[in-house]
Amino acid sequence: MTASARMPVAARPADPPAENPGPAAPERVDRDLRGAVDRVLRDVFRDRRAEALVIDPVFDEHIARRLADFALGGGARRRSALLWWGWRACRGQDGTESAGAVLDVAAALELVQCCALVQDDVMDGSGLRRGRPAVHAELAARHATGPRAGGAAPFGFSAAVLVGDLALAWADDLVADAGLTPAARDRLRPVWRAMRTEMAAGQYLDLHAQVTASRSPGRAMRTAFLKSARYSVESPLGLGAALAGADPAVRHALRDAGRCAGLAFQLRDDLLGVFGDPLLTGKPTGDDIREGKVTYLVAIAVRRARRDPAALRVLEDALGDPALSPAALDRVREVLVATGAREYVEARADRLADACRVRLLGASLEPAARDRLLAVLAAATGRGTGQPEAGSGHPETGDRQLDARPERPDADADHPDARGDRPNAAADHPDARTEHPGGREGNRP
Repeated sequence: MTASARMPVAARPADPPAENPGPAAPERVDRDLRGAVDRVLRDVFRDRRAEALVIDPVFDEHIARRLADFALGGGARRRSALLWWGWRACRGQDGTESAGAVLDVAAALELVQCCALVQDDVMDGSGLRRGRPAVHAELAARHATGPRAGGAAPFGFSAAVLVGDLALAWADDLVADAGLTPAARDRLRPVWRAMRTEMAAGQYLDLHAQVTASRSPGRAMRTAFLKSARYSVESPLGLGAALAGADPAVRHALRDAGRCAGLAFQLRDDLLGVFGDPLLTGKPTGDDIREGKVTYLVAIAVRRARRDPAALRVLEDALGDPALSPAALDRVREVLVATGAREYVEARADRLADACRVRLLGASLEPAARDRLLAVLAAATGRGTGQPEAGSGHPETGDRQLDARPERPDADADHPDARGDRPNAAADHPDARTEHPGGREGNRP
């Protein structure tokens, strides 16, 4: 069923149905996309919590309600916006898919994001999310003073895994029940399936890098590509294009644009993780360092700091130290600045954001929806909406086009002397099967 046709399974006096505005019209959704997505989510949670209540009231209160509160309690709704404006930019409203069905898939993306965030906080042991206690921390707090208070933290972690699992299951249910035509369902299925698998692969590479103490910029970029670029930007755009039935050239342009924007987004996020204001990000500063997470920013700094033993010692002593002091974190920041890693990553993120814009401007898209899409991507990448510099051609490669030659993302990545100090050579290519999202820079950091 579509968002406009979904019916509740059972009544819940505590959760009255949200006002039903009638069948969704694309133009009305354009004016308040977030509100439209949230209405779908509220309907879903009303229906599913009614089912959960029948199964068991404790399960409903502790798990299903916690998921609903988390999903509706914040978030940028960026992935659903990318899907929606990708569909609109590909002139999807001229096809056979209803806006309600597209909104169902967009809302399902937000449930997948809930799964990713909740379980990421479990794996990282992060206590804050969106400026509030993380789901596992809230669940643990329920039993912090009980007869077995010592087991509250493990309980919180385990229960939060179930919250994430439930979000993913309900996301799949929502896509399955969306009122899509058979043709659209066939186009959507491979993109949706790949997105979920790549999300898990990226998360695992993140964990693997920590346990193996990897310092490879190539592996860091590959992880960012799978965990963030594909999942957070490229796949939502791909889902929108699939729903619209876009032609191969448009799908290719959206894929390339999404890849560039997604990597830029992750590089900005890595910078905020060390230099950001917790009051604005909603997350503690320095958690990546304390967890021993070698982001691309840190990997570049480690490689450059090999020329300076004192700077390298600051980084190595700090990585993975859960008790890292504010003073020690300040010393890490100083090294990231002194080695030029911060400036280098900022510049690369800017070039990737500009490359995204060039690709979108060159694609056959509906202009008004394309501009809305550009605005969403500019906000995600931290890049203004102005034009790239005149005469830049491709922003990372001058007038050259993308180099489509396959790369080897891991070859010699852990041997800096094999190719000199070049973190953007083949070792740093995020996807050995597709084009380099920013071309070959060829410059030494």
